[in-house]
Amino acid sequence: MRFDLKFFLKDTVRKMVDFSTTAQNRGLPAPPLQKPYPPGAALVPLPGPGDGWPGVAPVSLAEAVANRRSRRVFDDAPLTLAELGFLLWASQGLRKAPGASGFRTVPSAGCRHALETYLAVFRVAGLAKGLYRYLPVEHALLLKDQPDDLEAQVSRAAFDQRFTARGAATFFWTTVPERMEWRYAEASYKVIALDAGHVCQNLYLACEAVGAGTCAVAAYDQEACDALLGVDGEAEFTVYLAPVGRVAAGKGGEP
Repeated sequence: MRFDLKFFLKDTVRKMVDFSTTAQNRGLPAPPLQKPYPPGAALVPLPGPGDGWPGVAPVSLAEAVANRRSRRVFDDAPLTLAELGFLLWASQGLRKAPGASGFRTVPSAGCRHALETYLAVFRVAGLAKGLYRYLPVEHALLLKDQPDDLEAQVSRAAFDQRFTARGAATFFWTTVPERMEWRYAEASYKVIALDAGHVCQNLYLACEAVGAGTCAVAAYDQEACDALLGVDGEAEFTVYLAPVGRVAAGKGGEP
């Protein structure tokens, strides 16, 4: 394959886009802040900022940055629901009531936030094992599925990187490109990738406050991940994942 894929890393595309033709400039309404869910669906509310984050240690930013590692060895201790709520809020939560786009705890190009968060939950106290979707507006979880072989499916979807299914939960991020395309058209795709990096770095730092670790994973089977999460691979598709778990005693990580 001999394409000049370095083009993706450049911003040359911005000079090629006719921004007057974007959906925003044509007066079309912005896509919703998050994917809708069935009316009356049972949601799992999560502890939020107003609850004081029980169990979350007051770690300084300097300490969190200095201790950040990619950690691939986890023990069997579960996360608490409050700790999971903190990690979700830190990586994709809202800082104030949503408007057309919502202000979150991470930056996003044009405040478009074209990502969705899914979780494969293995060991979280008070939460049934299964696949969930995070709803930032409600700060709640929506149960999607409870496959018996969840660990095996997650591992296979990550090209048999078994550590991806050995933590307490594995975070999956998908993108809904239309949210970004509404404003930026063909200039959307690089910034979607940059946004995913912002999100995962916040997860790394937040893990340091709950005695957990994570490892960003960009090598995955696209079709298997999309099938696992129940997304169509076109209007929405997987872009990143990261397992989270208690760090095994005496086990560090890699930079």
